[in-house]
Amino acid sequence: MTLTFDPLDDESGLAVIDRVERQRYRILTPEAVDPHPTAADSFRFPVGAAVSIRTEAIVLPTVVPVYVRDAEGATVAEVTQFDSRSLPDGEYSLDLCTRIKTYLRVRSGFEVSVDIDRTRIEFDEPTEVRIGARSRHDRPAATVTTTSDPRDLMAAVETFGSALKTTDPERSYPTLRGHPPALELGDSLSIPSSVERPDTGVTMELPPRLASVFVAAPLAYYLGARLVPASTPRLTTDTGFEYALDSPRGFESAVERTLKQLFFLDCVTRTEGYYEIDLHERTAVEPYVDLDFATLYDRPLAEQVAAYLEVPYDLIEDHIPEWRLTAHVEPTAGNAEQLPFVVDDLAVVRTHDHHQRTQATVPAEVEAEFTRDDVITRSASASDGATASEYVEPTSEGTLEQAWIGESIPIGASKLTVEAFLNRLNRENTEEDISIAVVQNDARMDAERELVDAVYGTRSDLPFDVTAHQNLTTAELTDVLTGRCDFFHYIGHTDRDGFTCSDGKLDVTTLDSVGVDTFLLNACNSYHQGLALVEQGAIGGIVTLNEVINERAVHIGETIARLLNGGFPLRAALTVAREQSVMGGQYIVVGDGGITVTQTAGGAPNLLDVTPVGDGFDVEIRTYSTDDRGLGTIFMPFLEANETYYLSSGSIDTFHVSEPELTRFLSLEEVPVRIDDELHWSSSMELDDVL
Repeated sequence: MTLTFDPLDDESGLAVIDRVERQRYRILTPEAVDPHPTAADSFRFPVGAAVSIRTEAIVLPTVVPVYVRDAEGATVAEVTQFDSRSLPDGEYSLDLCTRIKTYLRVRSGFEVSVDIDRTRIEFDEPTEVRIGARSRHDRPAATVTTTSDPRDLMAAVETFGSALKTTDPERSYPTLRGHPPALELGDSLSIPSSVERPDTGVTMELPPRLASVFVAAPLAYYLGARLVPASTPRLTTDTGFEYALDSPRGFESAVERTLKQLFFLDCVTRTEGYYEIDLHERTAVEPYVDLDFATLYDRPLAEQVAAYLEVPYDLIEDHIPEWRLTAHVEPTAGNAEQLPFVVDDLAVVRTHDHHQRTQATVPAEVEAEFTRDDVITRSASASDGATASEYVEPTSEGTLEQAWIGESIPIGASKLTVEAFLNRLNRENTEEDISIAVVQNDARMDAERELVDAVYGTRSDLPFDVTAHQNLTTAELTDVLTGRCDFFHYIGHTDRDGFTCSDGKLDVTTLDSVGVDTFLLNACNSYHQGLALVEQGAIGGIVTLNEVINERAVHIGETIARLLNGGFPLRAALTVAREQSVMGGQYIVVGDGGITVTQTAGGAPNLLDVTPVGDGFDVEIRTYSTDDRGLGTIFMPFLEANETYYLSSGSIDTFHVSEPELTRFLSLEEVPVRIDDELHWSSSMELDDVL
């Protein structure tokens, strides 16, 4: 089973464990409990597994917003930090905003209280509590075969909307958007009978070109739209509404803006639904838009679209959360197989915003350092660069992260491959601890190994198995790479031909398969070996495009290690680390950059920019999406004066706090803190020392 409920060994309670996504959450009780399986269909919302326990209280070891609903599903209480509520005897369901989505069903009176770092649910007497959990792991439910003909691809992309779990505004929550069907190329179009597109009353008319279909795919998916060939792109509804998708900014920009506008206004409208929360973005835009959100919530999707698109984009543009990803795609038929995975991320798709390059350049200030007599690089040879390869530099200002789908080597963007996504779908369940292997194959690089040894496995809430290796032979490194390993951190030398070992070189392409899931190859010119790891079974990793200087690689390696240990996905971790080093541009992600090595301690990975102002501090909070907490996720900063939720992704707001409040806020979890463009870590910094 993907989800299990295991009694804790070190204290009373149980752990909810997602064995595919390597996620776990602890539920504590005053006494030992004996969980028994119970029916999953007894919960109002879908759950993958459920158990029953008997207890007089439940304690959650984090601050967790709790929504209480009565037997009819109506919300009767919302309890957030520094709040408490007592409920009389009755039948209730409790929606817990925990790392693994969890629900409780009880028939009892109880009190819910949330303090500085814990959430308590105390029942009037020992009672039966049913606990249900839902994995955020999602996979295609079917495979659609298409030819390279654009009209066939349109019919295939039209099926993506079949994965939506609802067509009301609640689909703006990531858990209510299922994974689109997989695509594969064949000799004829073939759509399984089980795949049915919802009738949303929305049609997208598109020129029958591969590039047009690629760009339109995320919007078509989100709208459950029908796709038809036409000379001019536009969106229409069965109520007679028409909207041009060929603006002066161009087709790609028009589709991007339309997707963002419809998604954002759905996020605002859904506050009239299951979660009637105080949403910052609604407060910000409601006075300026002529929309009745309460009425719109219950209207058909086609009518919502027409109403939303009457709003000038400029009125809401500044309040739309920063998009997670732009996928730059070479519009060839072979790349169509990656579309479902890009669409699952609700990425913006571009086919034109990139520049061809003949080489990856090194910043001038770094180039000068290579001439120092004492410089140590991580190159295995003097001529191992990828000079014969063609590079591409994707550009976009509208998203936090960039990715490339195509044959070239990207600069400043992830290299997506279909193998990476398929490897992730085939990821096996495991009951073992999170396994991390650190390999140092040059004795002169002790500094990085010592730093990362002090980082990995420091999370008390997660089980880690960290193993360090030094000066491995080719046979020994083969054993590490082919054994099961969640994360592989390599410190040493590589080139096109392989990893430098004590007895020669190991070329990953000679291995039948690897057991490594994710990796950081902190060595010169590690791109080709990293790509080979993905082709042989890995999901994603961070590699280099050129030579890197040892002392700068040490800094980047430590920064990435800390971010990954804190729950940042590969792409987001590298995005932050790049900003801290002039050599950051030499690093990119290959494979699925959305994967995480560990889960966050709190809600979403976040970065704090702290600035002293007057007698206190301004704290700008920047959040990053993950695959399990994607676009549409809500985020509440646990600050004493804040009772507002925000849409996650990007800079959510700036808060003015006192020094004691900032100190308490920093103690809640390990997060990166940037002060005067220098990165610190909340668990090890003293404000007086850095300000």
